[in-house]
Amino acid sequence: MYCGGPLERAIPAGDDRLRHICPNCGIVHYQNPKIIAGCIPVWQDRVLLCRRAIEPRLGYWTLPAGFMELGETLAEAARREAREEADIEVELESLYTLFSLPHISQLYAFFRARMVSEHCAAGPESLEARLFLEEEIPWDELSFATVHRSLRLFFQDRRNGSFVFRLEDLGPDARRLRGEDGAA
Repeated sequence: MYCGGPLERAIPAGDDRLRHICPNCGIVHYQNPKIIAGCIPVWQDRVLLCRRAIEPRLGYWTLPAGFMELGETLAEAARREAREEADIEVELESLYTLFSLPHISQLYAFFRARMVSEHCAAGPESLEARLFLEEEIPWDELSFATVHRSLRLFFQDRRNGSFVFRLEDLGPDARRLRGEDGAA
């Protein structure tokens, strides 16, 4: 597919930023942000969280989410991650939060979701999957600022009786949302 020659960094004609370009065949090797798809799974008045069995943030609680795979839609990725991490089937509602994290080249998309049944179990990337009432959420043990922010907004909107889509940029200082210096 590609010639395998050494790459150089240059600005291609008509572009505005440095790219990796092969001087032998002229192919531009674009590097694009990673897309993380997930959901906020709800069963009655409880939200499902998973305790991470992998780095980063091993042992911390998260919403079921992960990197999109080639050939799948955003919704398919969110449903797959729910199955893989918590052994749950969900009915996706609306896209709820969309966070750009340009400092780590990631885009997080969380849907609101209804669990089809109360059943949940830890998948290969989870130590535990559990349903929480709002007052039981382990706020100091949440894995990422995106999870913390999504849950805060979710419970606030639920109290207000109206869910509003949020589009936000989170920078490296978003760690303050959860009070430590891990990855956002």
